[in-house]
Amino acid sequence: MASTHTPAHPAGPATGTQLLDHPGQDGPAGSAGPDGPDGPEAFGTEVETNRHRLPRQTRGASPLLGVTAVAATLGATGFASATPAAAPAIEAPDETPVVLSADPGLALAARIQQQADSQRTAAEESARLQAAKEAEAKAAAKEAEAKRAAEEAERAKAAALTLPVADYRLSAHYGQSARYWAHLHTGLDFAADTGTPVMAVGQGTITSAGWSGSYGYRIVETLPDGTEIWYCHLSSIIKGSGQVTAGQQIGKVGATGNVTGPHLHLEVRPGGGAPVDPEPWLQQRGLNP
Repeated sequence: MASTHTPAHPAGPATGTQLLDHPGQDGPAGSAGPDGPDGPEAFGTEVETNRHRLPRQTRGASPLLGVTAVAATLGATGFASATPAAAPAIEAPDETPVVLSADPGLALAARIQQQADSQRTAAEESARLQAAKEAEAKAAAKEAEAKRAAEEAERAKAAALTLPVADYRLSAHYGQSARYWAHLHTGLDFAADTGTPVMAVGQGTITSAGWSGSYGYRIVETLPDGTEIWYCHLSSIIKGSGQVTAGQQIGKVGATGNVTGPHLHLEVRPGGGAPVDPEPWLQQRGLNP
């Protein structure tokens, strides 16, 4: 039985398979295509090879080039819209921040404002110093006035006098004579009960206190002008030395020494000399015994 032999044919490429074009390899080895290596058939041209049509291949844009273009576009836009950095600030002499500006008008306005602020600060400081000076002057004047008032009060206090006994009657006057006096009466007698308080006539110093013969117990007070006041016939001595003020109790009425009854014998001796009439002396100083 005769057998039938089917010649073998080389198998073609599978349907749908893409073959890469290689420039210069569509013809015999070592020869270029009809248009050369860079001709139309080099890329995307249908070439008949072994009776099979090579599919057209289109070269697409590179993804890297697309990304680069987008980045360049965005970068240019971003840099164009970026806000310029603020100019650095410097400290002016008065510690007021001043922003450097390229605008001459703004720079001039800043300098003018700085000068105005400096002038205002100087004016305020001058006003403060003037107010402090005036307050100090007022305080000094007030202090001086208070000092003068205190000195005047002290002088008035020193000059102020008071009667030595509050409850009394005058029993003898200056210059009288009597059989129980060896000489004319040298003082003014304030008759009062024994123990009645005896007060200093004025501000002064007790310079003597004790027994004094016919005067009995006696206190001698010296006033600031040197006048001596004698308090005689006391029953007791309360203040025997030191400073006293007008009206301060220094002793008590008594009947010691050469007397006929309890009373205070008061003598006034200017400069510590001879006695004078106490009555007009007291009256000249506003007192009326």
